[in-house]
Amino acid sequence: MASPRLETFCCPNRDPATQLVLDFQPQIYGSLCIGSGLVSLLLTIVQLLPKTKQGYRRLGRAMLPKPSSSRILFLVIICDLLGCLGILIRSSVWISSPGFISNMSLMNTSDIWPSTFCVGSAMWIQLFYSASFWWLFCYAIDAYLVVRRSAGISTIVLYHMMTWGLALMLCIEGVAMLYYPSVSNCENGLEHAIPHYVTTYAPLLIVMFANPILFRRTVAAVASLLKGRQGIYTENERRLGTEIQLRFFKIMLVFMICWTANIINETLLFYLEMQPDINTDQLKNVRNAALITWFIMGILNPMQGFLFTLAFYGWTGWNVDFNFRQKETAWERVSTSTITETAHNGTNGSFLDYPGYIQNQNKTEIGNSQQTDEALSILSEGSDASTIEIHISNELPNLDDIEADEESLENEEA
Repeated sequence: MASPRLETFCCPNRDPATQLVLDFQPQIYGSLCIGSGLVSLLLTIVQLLPKTKQGYRRLGRAMLPKPSSSRILFLVIICDLLGCLGILIRSSVWISSPGFISNMSLMNTSDIWPSTFCVGSAMWIQLFYSASFWWLFCYAIDAYLVVRRSAGISTIVLYHMMTWGLALMLCIEGVAMLYYPSVSNCENGLEHAIPHYVTTYAPLLIVMFANPILFRRTVAAVASLLKGRQGIYTENERRLGTEIQLRFFKIMLVFMICWTANIINETLLFYLEMQPDINTDQLKNVRNAALITWFIMGILNPMQGFLFTLAFYGWTGWNVDFNFRQKETAWERVSTSTITETAHNGTNGSFLDYPGYIQNQNKTEIGNSQQTDEALSILSEGSDASTIEIHISNELPNLDDIEADEESLENEEA
């Protein structure tokens, strides 16, 4: 679970609302976090491992230079994995060593390790999930810029600077305000907690409200781009536009599922904090709702990494290819030779330059449409209706054909 309440746990003089969720079934809650985190961690790794029987798609991707949008999606998943790892470690220590954690409630203890672990693990979780939010925001920006043909090679560097700079700055600033003057003597009052909560939820709210706007503008631009390629809007173009729109919808759906409970829970706990007594009968339903959303957070927050792999790539299967290096050699040679040939021809090396692609238009038309096709391939990468499949699904040979062609070429050269 990723919540700004994690850092508040580390203060001995924590507020009653935080104490409420901290004391409610901690063993069961920690077990839920560990179970959800392990499932997400293992399934995400399985999703990212190379698979067999995917020659078409892997060959098509190998022939394209790695776009910035693909790197951003991969970084989103990596940040989620690291944040999930922090949840696993924190929950495991809390369950296995309850006495170690109870020392944080002592005002004048000389043992600094419980507080150090509490603050360090909480900052680790907040940092990487915050970075995941900023990367998602960068993905929405990059998708829009790619369609508008404004994204350059150096854009990914700017994304790194923005993501990690903002994540570190907001994390340190929020924690410094919360733990003033020290962890063992945190100041009471919402005026010290609110800046910390703002720095935690700011990137989440930006993704929640800004990304749908950027995605909507990108989809509208894609429709214009598809119509402008050949002057007509065929079934293939309509299918590709729908697939890109569905891809954006799945990303936002996963995000809303995983983090809406956090917004609701924090709203309820803030409401309880403002009450003189949170244990009255009138607030029973509010307390129950806060505890229910608290447990939902513990299940859904760690699952974000795995759910995003489903949204980005779909289910890739269990057929893990442990010898992928050897099998990818032939594909890499084809990709390298193709890129070399296109470099001599002065083109950008898109999938349109594959030898099996039937080019019915003249060179000028192909050159003008390459940027459009590359932009569309970036947005639809990993989907079932990618531009690669639309254009060359019938012409793309399998691995055996490629190896046979290579052997014949080698024999001719000999």
